[in-house]
Amino acid sequence: MTAGRRIPNVLTIAGVDPSGGAGILADVKTMSALGAYGCAVVAALTAQNTQGVADVAPVPPAFVARQIDTLFADVRIDAVKTGMLGQQPVIAAVAERLDRWQPAHFVLDPVMVASSGDLLLEHGAVGTLREALLPLATVITPNLPEAGVLLDERPVETVKEMRRVAERLRDKMAYSGQRWVLLKGGHLPGGEAALDLLHDGDRMIELAAPRLDTKNTHGTGCTLSAALAALLPQIDDVPEAARRAKAYLTEALRHADRLDIGQGHGPVHHFHAWW
Repeated sequence: MTAGRRIPNVLTIAGVDPSGGAGILADVKTMSALGAYGCAVVAALTAQNTQGVADVAPVPPAFVARQIDTLFADVRIDAVKTGMLGQQPVIAAVAERLDRWQPAHFVLDPVMVASSGDLLLEHGAVGTLREALLPLATVITPNLPEAGVLLDERPVETVKEMRRVAERLRDKMAYSGQRWVLLKGGHLPGGEAALDLLHDGDRMIELAAPRLDTKNTHGTGCTLSAALAALLPQIDDVPEAARRAKAYLTEALRHADRLDIGQGHGPVHHFHAWW
């Protein structure tokens, strides 16, 4: 960021991972590393470490809404990202408040399952996420299993199928303004590259990065969506912001083994350029 340029304020609405690898702690680390001031609204609580999720405690929907309103009433918010919201009433409350405040950029990460395989979104909440929250998003960032749930079909297994899914997801978004699907292909079997597709209803852009050999992959989805939210107010070009967000995540994965956090799947290295 050049001198004199306004530092963006970016809000994450998500859950708390006490190990710091995912959720709002990972989001704020990412935003800070990429030159944005991070704010956070707590939407869910977890008892969690690098080996799994032991328990989840919801936050009352009215209190989630109150956090959002109180923050927006005072702080200029340049972009928002959502992560783990957990329950249908919380999703409905977040959708209602974001529709009220209309942030310029909204990145929706439809968090459903933790890296450990633990369920983070109750099954009955998918419809509300799809119908109330998804149409508000500037960019949605599902992985392949999440895309399958959103479309009520099996996860895809080829790049050709990914293209069809990206098109179908884009059709579920609003038609006015910039609306993009960033479909993450990390679950595709085989291959030396991790391929994502970025689609706006017209362009289908391939974003490729090398697959890196590390077990420390906890919070990769949170990190990518937070990076995108941090960069959009600074770049205001979705394809370029997505390229830079993916490059940041790739380097955070490349340096992840420098950290020694827990005995399971540790976090990526959010401050790899600083430490």
